[in-house]
Amino acid sequence: MLLAFSVAPSGQPAAGSASTDGSASADGSVHDAVAEAVKIVRESGLPNQTDSMFTTIEGEWDEVFDVVKRATEAVGKFGSRVSLVIKADIRPGYTGELTGKVERLENAIAEKG
Repeated sequence: MLLAFSVAPSGQPAAGSASTDGSASADGSVHDAVAEAVKIVRESGLPNQTDSMFTTIEGEWDEVFDVVKRATEAVGKFGSRVSLVIKADIRPGYTGELTGKVERLENAIAEKG
């Protein structure tokens, strides 16, 4: 399974939260919270990739959702609410699709070149 997710806090952080000064960034940035989530993903050992909008993880159903749950809980320390967006590609029997899908796309583009 490939699972792409985006997680972000909203609302005010609870007292003693993970934020450095208990306030939101002046520009509305949530990079500190997202950094905590991505750290959990990277430490999971599962193949992953992060871009400007989503983090994608590859693995089995239970292990992928465990990582998403832990990442969401970490972001929850930065606000009173959490927004979580998930998109999954469930294709049993396939691995290496995190890069494989992109390689096939690039090959198709090159062939049409």
